[in-house]
Amino acid sequence: MNPSAQDWIKKFLSTYKQEVISLQFTSKDAFYDLLNATGFLYGNANSLILKHDIDLALSHQECTKVNLFHALLYTGVSHTPSASPQEIISTIVQYYKALDKAKTGFLKAIIFSSSEVSNLESILSKRLHEINTVNKTNAVSLLSYALLYIDVLAFEYWLSEGSDSKAFTKKLELQTMLCCFGSLNAKQEKTQYDSMLISLFEASSQYKDAKQSMETANSKDNFEQFSAYARKYIFDVSTLAVWENKSLDRKEQTYLEALASNLELDQNTLQKSIDAIKAFSLNAEGKVSLFEYATPIKQFYTQSTSTVKRLIVRNKDRLQKELQESGELLKLLGISTYRELSKDEKSKVKEQLLDICKTIPSLTIFLLPGGAILLPLLVKLIPKLLPSAFDENRID
Repeated sequence: MNPSAQDWIKKFLSTYKQEVISLQFTSKDAFYDLLNATGFLYGNANSLILKHDIDLALSHQECTKVNLFHALLYTGVSHTPSASPQEIISTIVQYYKALDKAKTGFLKAIIFSSSEVSNLESILSKRLHEINTVNKTNAVSLLSYALLYIDVLAFEYWLSEGSDSKAFTKKLELQTMLCCFGSLNAKQEKTQYDSMLISLFEASSQYKDAKQSMETANSKDNFEQFSAYARKYIFDVSTLAVWENKSLDRKEQTYLEALASNLELDQNTLQKSIDAIKAFSLNAEGKVSLFEYATPIKQFYTQSTSTVKRLIVRNKDRLQKELQESGELLKLLGISTYRELSKDEKSKVKEQLLDICKTIPSLTIFLLPGGAILLPLLVKLIPKLLPSAFDENRID
């Protein structure tokens, strides 16, 4: 099975029969734990849930793609045991089309065919953003890949509720990000890069009032709509956020204990989460670069900055053209170089920048889950890297 080649889903289905896909697991808890053990929930999948002799050594991105498909398929089988894999695949495609209409238009470039298998392969590739090699970096995987499980949870919600999952997806992503950055903010001794990343999060217009929200993120009321697995996922990712030195200080421990309580998780959850991360990091050492760095937060921040710089430089001609045509956006970006923009101005910048990102394929990274956190870097770096675009528009 080669997940980077056409028809890999057909090969997956012929390799792993439906009974194996669904009935091997005695409970959803067992499936969640096995999915977690692959590193998928940490944004660092380095193996598949089901073991099989595969000629090709699968990459991190390929493992992520296969595990995402398997998790979606398992969710569909669990909800409708009588449905065939082909019927579930069609349902997954319908779900992503509905999510796309309600969200960001990330499927805009896909030309759909009569084959739902081919359509889903295109959707998953687009979701992982494989078409842009710039995005095959740990900076992106740490941010976006760790949020891919939200697709699975939102799919489960969509199947159960039979309604638009837009509000659910948005709330779950926001709550996950708030709790993760709440964990980071709880560190007793923050490094320079911890502070930079928190500031970047607080500056993101998508997470407006983030500083205030982080202080109330642990309220039980915020988690009422979420299933037990969504709550466990929020907790596991929040624990990962402060796991860079492979230990917890007193403030981190206190924060996570309070979070577990408000998520209504049992008292052993924190230790189980730590044990799972320990086991994965020991198993992954030498395979996943995140665990080869003493300070993954520094790695994330520096790689995010270099990634955004590279994207701007590689698309400078197209960006300059779009900026010149935008008028108001160009003016606001110029103003941002010497004063902080107001809430209304930031909202306009975000909306117009995302519109531009939709028209430039390699910039759709900003439309991915969590991608909006990188928008402040785009706002900061565009005037520096494209100074000629602002010469005639700068306000003295």
